[in-house]
Amino acid sequence: SAPAGEAASAAATTAPLPPLEQAGDFVADALTGLVGRRGVLQFLQADNFVQRVVATVDNLPSKHATPRLWPVQPTPGRFATRTQGDSLQMDADNAQRYLPLVQMVETVKPAQAAALYRRLYPLFQQAYQDLGYPQGYFNDRLVQVIDHLQATPQVEGTVAMTLTEVKGPYAATAPWLRYEFADPALQELSAGQRALLRSGVVNQRRLLDWLAAFRTQIAR
Repeated sequence: SAPAGEAASAAATTAPLPPLEQAGDFVADALTGLVGRRGVLQFLQADNFVQRVVATVDNLPSKHATPRLWPVQPTPGRFATRTQGDSLQMDADNAQRYLPLVQMVETVKPAQAAALYRRLYPLFQQAYQDLGYPQGYFNDRLVQVIDHLQATPQVEGTVAMTLTEVKGPYAATAPWLRYEFADPALQELSAGQRALLRSGVVNQRRLLDWLAAFRTQIAR
């Protein structure tokens, strides 16, 4: 089903939306109104933003979500590990790399984000159909994926890592591909759940709290 709350925002949705393929500037302006110009430039991939959101949301529950399609900029710096005795562990300071993005998300009220989402929803729905889902609703998929992310385990304390086994002639250069979780149960999690684990348990809780509040705004 389409997102809840449409009647409450009907007055804001009277102006026609541009077609998806021509909506770049319209969406970028709307995002600027939500997070500010600096927020857009620093954190978001505004080009084809709607298509990026739809593709990424759809991919997060799978094992791999292509970073080049993400709607957010890559996290600066490199994934950090440290050696403790014979054990390779995720560096606790690694969470600092993700903190600016988490703080930016928290500056946006979930109700405001949901209002913009409802405003732009026909574009999201079109992008979802273009992705190969002519019958379904993107909003149903979004709620399903938020619920999937909420099921991510919270790992307190140290998180053991291991170097990725090279399965071809070339080693992976992307830092998030160079390391795997040593616990097979964690490594078998989806791309979205592993990304939350890499952000650190405090950031994970903060992001999931925000998503839970956003979900209540869009789910029937």
